[in-house]
Amino acid sequence: MARLTRFFLPNQPMHVVHRGKDGRRVFFGKGDFVRYRDWLADAAEKYGCAIHAYALLPTEVHLLVTGRTAQSLPRMLQSLGRRHTRQINTARDLDGPRWEGRYRAAPIETGPHLLDCQRYIESLPERTGLRDHPWSSYGAHVEGEADALLRDHRLYRDLGASAGKRQKSYRKLFRKALPKGFVEELSAATYGGWAFGSAAFRRRIGAAAGRRVTPLPRGRPRLAKPKSKAKTRKRR
Repeated sequence: MARLTRFFLPNQPMHVVHRGKDGRRVFFGKGDFVRYRDWLADAAEKYGCAIHAYALLPTEVHLLVTGRTAQSLPRMLQSLGRRHTRQINTARDLDGPRWEGRYRAAPIETGPHLLDCQRYIESLPERTGLRDHPWSSYGAHVEGEADALLRDHRLYRDLGASAGKRQKSYRKLFRKALPKGFVEELSAATYGGWAFGSAAFRRRIGAAAGRRVTPLPRGRPRLAKPKSKAKTRKRR
């Protein structure tokens, strides 16, 4: 089955996953994480992307990001991937691509889904067994650490009138479990290229994108049973 074309809508928050090719490592030490985060800030500024949340893991990157134009996100990721690949290959005497050619992305409805997506991204280091992993936006949103990369979404800013109040409210929210089935549904939407949110949101995104934004029903469509002809009794 042919892949659906990816779509990017201006000013629409997206959950993005970019994985190392064949699941291999893309970060090998502290310097790699530092350089990537700095380059991400440069590329986001250059191409008009606001990074709301991120997690840099040894084999993949997760972002919650809003692009100013339809081309902002793809241009940012393309530029960043090339720059990172050149550096890693040169430093480690490697060749070939370091990243999967096709990153994954899903538009996220602005509302509870968005802050849940942010919480999911920032919980990934602990979920994957990386304790005290500093390469995410968790420290900024929960503990107030300075992070020049971030451009907080208005829903996070609405949590409090001051930075301290926002962090306090977010800490309480962060302690709550994600809604049942949320992780599985978000992953399916991101890897499938579907819109993630309410039915009304999916209809709106589908109309704007001009393509299907939800998966087809599983299985073959049922064939309608032929109508049986009523039996008539012969008159004697």
